[in-house]
Amino acid sequence: MPKLRPLTAKQLLVIFAQFGFAVVSQRGSHIKLVRIIAGHKQTLTLHNHNELDPGTCKAVMRQAGRYIGIDQLYPHFYSE
Repeated sequence: MPKLRPLTAKQLLVIFAQFGFAVVSQRGSHIKLVRIIAGHKQTLTLHNHNELDPGTCKAVMRQAGRYIGIDQLYPHFYSE
């Protein structure tokens, strides 16, 4: 049974950088990532914490799933 990995904000930044997202702003503990694909702006928001709660990681994965295939995200978020 796959298990959700404990991830930090820094690890998520590295993961999403691989998909072309870049940090554009930060307000408090919220980091905004953006990428532009075919003239469309795609935005993700992350919490800047040392270790994110499992529910927060799932929410980030679900949010990113609008732009990136879940099959591509799954190996980064879950361990076999």
